[in-house]
Amino acid sequence: MKLADMLSYADIGQLSRIATTYQCECNGNSKNELIQSILSTVNRKEVFEAQIGALKLEDLRFMNSLLFDAREAFSLEELIARVQQSKFGSSGGQQNVAAESPAGVGSGTAPPARKSGTKAQAPKRAAKSKAAKDRPEPESGPRETISRFKQYGWLFNGYAGPERYLFQVPSDLKERFKQSMERRLSAEVVYADEEPFAYRDEQMLIGEDIGHLLTYIHLNEVPLTSEGTMYKRSIVQLLEMFGVKEPLPGKGEWRFGYGRKIKDYPNRFSLLYDYCYYKGWIAEHDELLELTASGKERQALRTTEAPDKLYQFWLRLYKGPIPNIRSLVYWIDKLGAKWVKAETVMGTLTPYVKPFFYDQSETILEQRLIGMMMHLGMLRIGEHAEHGQVIRMTPLGRTIVAGLSLDDEAIVLNS
Repeated sequence: MKLADMLSYADIGQLSRIATTYQCECNGNSKNELIQSILSTVNRKEVFEAQIGALKLEDLRFMNSLLFDAREAFSLEELIARVQQSKFGSSGGQQNVAAESPAGVGSGTAPPARKSGTKAQAPKRAAKSKAAKDRPEPESGPRETISRFKQYGWLFNGYAGPERYLFQVPSDLKERFKQSMERRLSAEVVYADEEPFAYRDEQMLIGEDIGHLLTYIHLNEVPLTSEGTMYKRSIVQLLEMFGVKEPLPGKGEWRFGYGRKIKDYPNRFSLLYDYCYYKGWIAEHDELLELTASGKERQALRTTEAPDKLYQFWLRLYKGPIPNIRSLVYWIDKLGAKWVKAETVMGTLTPYVKPFFYDQSETILEQRLIGMMMHLGMLRIGEHAEHGQVIRMTPLGRTIVAGLSLDDEAIVLNS
């Protein structure tokens, strides 16, 4: 639903709180006047932009996590978890750790009394000056954050039945928030006026290498170690056949979380292998890697695997370590509409990437996102005389992210 619809279902108490937040001047006893005044104020670009500009980084992360979720409604527990997950790697998040105690989550219940010192503290609390009482407490806990977003008119409860316990973001505000965020992020990056003198483009190669992998297994006996891993000889032979060469993982290198075989094989190779395994085309048994019946049928077709299918699989595979992967891909797509300095994209988006164990935010963005998007044929990486490394979305990548049909005749993949 849009904001106007949600306002019409909201009670007069919530409308009054929203109107107070935006300093609306209207009859507070008239629901219709409250709604009209709120809509008139919120729809003013400068007001909305000011609200966005005043948000802390963790608030931006929280809202960003809601914008790209396929679901339209969230429970209070889900929202609380998202607020807590949005506080990472920043001074604001560190400062708010103490506020996450039961006393600071706005639950309406008093904190348990301490066994010692309680009586001595009571007079101090009672003796606070009127000015101290009137001073608003900073809102830092998850429930306070959710309450603040409700006062902005960005979150609404359902109005009937079980839905009254769920929260939604107005659909029109979602789009406005995306547009505002795009302007904000675009202002932080540096674009190149000219084409780079060289760039790397892997469009369609990964789909072709699916066929190379299946054909290799079809024509060769591929032995596996007792741990179910191909021997180095087989891996090297396959890498020679592939359109993209990758170095083997180093001994003792930290690798887990990004797929079933990421610990054993190079990043791109691992994605190909996992894709074929989960499709049911290859099987590991008796220390041999073989094609299944469906794998033999797929190999006989000798067709290139559709890149959008590989993209969707990659999203699902990497969503565990990178929960907001869809939003990050979206912003890379928007910032990479033309050649942009990679370093500035990294600096702009790194604050929105949560570290995953020993994988730092910069590593995740560079290797797990930008690097893999290049392997999927969605992104070009070039070298520019003035700006150094630059990146740009391919027509194929922009089409996939937009969710459009790859059969569209207007798409020119090599432009």
